[in-house]
Amino acid sequence: MKIKSADFELSSPDLAHCPRWHLPEFAFIGRSNVGKSSLVNALTERRELAMVSSVPGKTKLLNFFRINDRWCLVDLPGYGYAKVAQQDKREFNLAVNDYIAGRDLLDCVFVLIDSRIPPQGIDLAFLEWLNTADVDFALIFTKADKQSSAKTQQAVTTFLAAIAPIIPETPPVFISSAHTKAGRMEILQFIADRIATAR
Repeated sequence: MKIKSADFELSSPDLAHCPRWHLPEFAFIGRSNVGKSSLVNALTERRELAMVSSVPGKTKLLNFFRINDRWCLVDLPGYGYAKVAQQDKREFNLAVNDYIAGRDLLDCVFVLIDSRIPPQGIDLAFLEWLNTADVDFALIFTKADKQSSAKTQQAVTTFLAAIAPIIPETPPVFISSAHTKAGRMEILQFIADRIATAR
């Protein structure tokens, strides 16, 4: 898939204010500081499409980007972000939960996992909930350029073993680097195939 256009559509605080259209949506979510905004920019080859920050939790709304006028990339607030009031944190999580569980146009959720660290409880808890939400999802292991490929592969194996008791069927897995763009074409091809299959 070649990205010919990537345009910001709107930011929504909740499910009720999401775009009214018929484009299939592919959402990206992960723990704070997992490299989500950098990956969104790498996928679209737009440097500043999504806000990149050294401060975790900068994405606080559901952000919709129209891609090639054929599908929508949805940048979701990260879970477990810091320096946010507890009430706001509950509202953000509620908005994400409502969107994932209630958005008919949502085709797939990409859950980003930092390939450099052991399985985190918050990732496992989110995936356990996501598995009950009746929505397809895939895993993207980020920051692969920060370590050897052997270490990344071991991290993937360890993580899949950790989720096996709660997710019997292994989801699609991608290994990525926003810096080298590793995994970019595989992720975009996966999206293209799902769009074609849904027709």
